[in-house]
Amino acid sequence: MGCVVSIGKKKANIPEISVFVPSMQAPVKSDLHRPLKGLLPKDLLDKLSALRNQITLVAEDTDGSATSELHRVLEEYLPILIGLTEKEHALKESVEFKWRSLTRHQETSVSNSRFELLSVVHMMAMVTLLEANTLMIPEDQSGNSDVRTVSSDSKRDAVDLLLKASGYLEFCIREILTHIPPETKKKLPKDFQEGVLEAILIQALGQGTEIQLGLAVESQKASLSVKRRLACEQLSYYSQAHCCLTRCDRSHGYGKKHLWFIKWKYLEAKAAAYYYHGLITDKGNNPSDSVSAVCCFAAAEGLLAESKKACLSFCLADPVSRIPPYWDVMKYLNQKIPEVASRKSQMYGYLLEQEKALQTLPDLPEFPLSLRPDDYQLPEIDPAWDQEKWEIESQTLKEHLKDQEDVIEL
Repeated sequence: MGCVVSIGKKKANIPEISVFVPSMQAPVKSDLHRPLKGLLPKDLLDKLSALRNQITLVAEDTDGSATSELHRVLEEYLPILIGLTEKEHALKESVEFKWRSLTRHQETSVSNSRFELLSVVHMMAMVTLLEANTLMIPEDQSGNSDVRTVSSDSKRDAVDLLLKASGYLEFCIREILTHIPPETKKKLPKDFQEGVLEAILIQALGQGTEIQLGLAVESQKASLSVKRRLACEQLSYYSQAHCCLTRCDRSHGYGKKHLWFIKWKYLEAKAAAYYYHGLITDKGNNPSDSVSAVCCFAAAEGLLAESKKACLSFCLADPVSRIPPYWDVMKYLNQKIPEVASRKSQMYGYLLEQEKALQTLPDLPEFPLSLRPDDYQLPEIDPAWDQEKWEIESQTLKEHLKDQEDVIEL
């Protein structure tokens, strides 16, 4: 979703980002028949090639926005693809697979079927994040943040999608990347670095927690303790994601923008955590509790100002995105934090003068993290890989020599 800005005769679409989606990779249309001819039955080879080319066409025609169609084709392709990774078929390095970034058009070519498997599951994760982003940005964007709303059902669905995406990414790291040789890993796109994948995985859990905090703010039944816990958990997730990303090479297209996104969300989460911690601390009976509460509110106000700067830096980082309006939980906090910080500092001004030695910012409590990635397992291998039923099409000597001549020309 985004606005359209005229630049001379061209129109540039500037998107709004609620859920950050790194650059999506898509397969490059290629001929799988030549390297696999005589090794696989023609019908199996035709199905493998057709599904892969269909993913390419849908992704390139829609820039990855046709999420339901992409999910369908990717899920159909996986059971066929798995056979190429099985040891008993000895085909793992028989095909050179090519993928390209939809935004940067950088191409990667690797002769390893596990690279293809990694790319497919990664694409499923990116498509799922894109779905979550669409749910969190209303179709009616009037520009007036006062009327911007997203239904509770859409928010819950977005949380489910974020957990699903993190499950795909966890599978990429634990079950695929670990089986790719170090030399092959050096050829992979920088988006496939383990630290980058971990950062996106953890960040998705952080955004799921952020949405839950928004639901808690809307609920009259949610206590201050619940809201503080969610804000602190959200802060922990973004802190972990930041640590993962800072260990990586961020020179690739989305690297700097990704880091600014995590900094922005980290500062927002920390502001929320100190605000709710201050409200709970202020319920204490000692003067020191009131002083600590004022320190929390002042810290929250300062962090909120920093988060606005980080948000601007994120939006200006290439590729440029729209500055999102304040709505939902951040609209609420942008109204409440300055108001409460001002009122409480005036209310307890005399204590601040008397208890200067107590003016230290308290530590935030730590909580066990609630959200976990969904468990993801690969589907069963397609029955077409049952070798007992195979009928391999024989190749005449003339056809074989013709293929060799074509290879030499290429």
